[in-house]
Amino acid sequence: MNTPELGLPMPVPANGLPARVRIHEVGARDGLQNEKTTVPTAVKAEFVRRLAGTGLTTIEATSFVHPKWVPQLADAEELFPAVADLPVELPVLVPNERGLERALALGARRVAVFASATESFARANLNRTVDEALAMFEPVVSRAKASGVHVRGYLSMCFGDPWEGPVPVPQVVRVCRALLDMGCDELSLGDTIGVATPGHVTALLTALTGAGVPVSALGVHFHDTYGQALANTLAALQQGVTTVDASAGGLGGCPFAKSATGNLATEDLVWMLRGLGIDTGVDLGRLVATSVWMAAHLGRPSPSRTVRALSHQES
Repeated sequence: MNTPELGLPMPVPANGLPARVRIHEVGARDGLQNEKTTVPTAVKAEFVRRLAGTGLTTIEATSFVHPKWVPQLADAEELFPAVADLPVELPVLVPNERGLERALALGARRVAVFASATESFARANLNRTVDEALAMFEPVVSRAKASGVHVRGYLSMCFGDPWEGPVPVPQVVRVCRALLDMGCDELSLGDTIGVATPGHVTALLTALTGAGVPVSALGVHFHDTYGQALANTLAALQQGVTTVDASAGGLGGCPFAKSATGNLATEDLVWMLRGLGIDTGVDLGRLVATSVWMAAHLGRPSPSRTVRALSHQES
């Protein structure tokens, strides 16, 4: 039984929430990047096309990182042209100036840099200190802006670090301000190992707005390691956030943080937002079908509870 066709979940709006949320879909990049078996380029391209067919308007396509660091995304030069005709935004990750050059050569109009709020993860992920990484990103952001390209700044370990433990809120605010001051158009606050709780989310967002960071420039990226991703998302919405990162079928994690489990599933997010009367423009039935299709290619069922409930997938 496909419950959305029966009008479920019943929309019951809550006070103080946005009327619409933009989902920043990361399944094709963050969702697939640490799959052990190489996913064929044609399958990735079809995945992006199917995601675009669900009504998603922002679909992160790939990363122009060196192949030795993320072998799964070594086909960026082949993949991006295969989906560039789609009428959606197709952001790509660019770790350095060389990555930006590769992306610009293919016509990318939205790029992202990937920073860390903690020294330990900056070392593990970028082999640099936090400040050295920011210095590396400055010419990347500057050149992208000069080319008329939209820049997103990802910030990892905003709520906890597997080596350092709790991350002080002012430490996160400092790096966020640095990314905005160098020219980033928006920031994605990453709960990389999934340890955030709603009060912590509220405290960080309050501190950021108090430091002059507009909430309109903020998105959230929660992992569901401890089952808190939807609760944390709701807390962010209550603070005025309207951009939420999610991964179709709950795919993904982080190859450089072994305790990180899957991203917030897009289907679970859409189900909650639909129940709150918040518009996403996403066709949930098509999205579920897309995740079932990709799960078949990966050879395992989707971890998304909504996908399982609406498709009767077995664990």
